[in-house]
Amino acid sequence: MADESTQSIVVDAPPAEIMAVIADFPAYPEWANAVKQTEVLEDGPDGRANQVRFTLDAGPFKDVYTLAYDWADDGLSVSWTLVKGQMQRSQNGRYLLTPDGDSTRVTYTLAVQLAVPMIGLFRRKAEKMIMDIALKELKRRAEGS
Repeated sequence: MADESTQSIVVDAPPAEIMAVIADFPAYPEWANAVKQTEVLEDGPDGRANQVRFTLDAGPFKDVYTLAYDWADDGLSVSWTLVKGQMQRSQNGRYLLTPDGDSTRVTYTLAVQLAVPMIGLFRRKAEKMIMDIALKELKRRAEGS
């Protein structure tokens, strides 16, 4: 079982705009630096992606993996699980959007288990860096749109 990490950031945009950025997988390579390519493999009945393949290059960590998404009906959260990956044994994640006046608190929860062993301290440091960068890039994209 992978340990879970959580981080939050306040974004000066309404939840619907942030969720639109999160759901626009073809645009990820434009704003998420480590994401080199995305491919929506399956759409759900609501038009949002059910499965997406990612090609990731985050320096020493490179992977091609597929995630399955579960979109909340209220538009305030999305969760995902790993379908398959080269470097990961499991991945569970979630974005939770909490309206706060004219802003939105975005809480990102992530649990990753790698296929190769990694010392816990290094893994936690890498997770923190990945989450920190992802939240900052999401904030920049949502506030800029």
